[in-house]
Amino acid sequence: MDFNVKKLASDAGIFFTRAIQFTGEKFGQVEKTELDAHFENLLSRADSTKNWTEKIFRQTEVLLQPNPSSRIEEFLYEKLDRTVPSRPNNEELLGHYMQDAAKDFGPGTPYGSTLIKVGDCERRLGSVQREFLQTSAISFLTPLRNFLEGDWRTISKERRLLENRRLDLDSCKARLKKAKLAESKAAAVPDFQETRPRNYVLSASASALWSEEVDKAEHELRVAQTEFDRQAEVTRLLLEGISSTHVNHLRCLHEFVEAQTAYYKQCHLHMQDLQKELDRFPNAFAGNPGHSMASGGSSPLDPASAVETDTLKIEEVQAPATGTRKAKVLYDYDAADTSELSLLADELITVYTVPGMDSDWLVGERGNQKGKVPVTYLELLS
Repeated sequence: MDFNVKKLASDAGIFFTRAIQFTGEKFGQVEKTELDAHFENLLSRADSTKNWTEKIFRQTEVLLQPNPSSRIEEFLYEKLDRTVPSRPNNEELLGHYMQDAAKDFGPGTPYGSTLIKVGDCERRLGSVQREFLQTSAISFLTPLRNFLEGDWRTISKERRLLENRRLDLDSCKARLKKAKLAESKAAAVPDFQETRPRNYVLSASASALWSEEVDKAEHELRVAQTEFDRQAEVTRLLLEGISSTHVNHLRCLHEFVEAQTAYYKQCHLHMQDLQKELDRFPNAFAGNPGHSMASGGSSPLDPASAVETDTLKIEEVQAPATGTRKAKVLYDYDAADTSELSLLADELITVYTVPGMDSDWLVGERGNQKGKVPVTYLELLS
């Protein structure tokens, strides 16, 4: 207990001494050993790397897990060295709800069967997302975290030691300077007329004492300089390792981009497959006011539609002698291209069909205007 108290008192004394010395440096009152320009650049680069790595790490966490409560839960489980409980993500949960709703509405109905297909697609999307999150956490987040919690802490520790060694070195320089000044004063020749012989002895004794003090201060300075140089070299090697950190993070960034590319590609393929499945049953959507071309048959972006438009020249189509009908427009419709006819709700147009046209479309005429119109936007009149 006595040893601990003495050590605590000694550490407190060193702390206050260094605090006074550091304050004096800030005000330019004491000497300060400056690091070379290359070393300062290394320090600046390290600080910049740490700050930006921390920001990228935090924002990537938000990207992969937008829910702050879930992030806190994952952090606590990680600190407790326990596995995070597996829970369905939002896509998987939505897929479950859709499939449960389909069972309630009837899987044989158009709505129920579509809910089953979409729900199954959402569950596959959720599985793809789960794999993407795991891959990104391992290949990108973990290396960034290892740098912040491992390498950077080591660098910070050695930088603090270097700062302490610098303060010790400057303190030794100040003591040596003070001892030399006192020695020069003690060695000054006394005035023979006003100084008694006894003062010669005192002066010589003081001069010898200060000479010993100078030797001691020079020895301490050499030791402090050696420790400072050694610590500076250790810190320099760690700071130069930041370049290797950049190379490692660059590789991790490439892996993160590859994971994102694979994730979005798989999501796109799943959605394309779902779209093809839904397009096999266009009549299931007949009479739906909100039906769009993307889910009701052919689309101007669909390759099959492009072939149909190239094959069927609307401007060359002639109305048949029989088979034309009047139709009332139920909803406004904006033509997607020049082969289609824009519609206004409640207007009357003449419609007819031609061989080779999709059953979800008719040719509509209004005066001199002609173009394809979707059947679901019309009420055919007798």
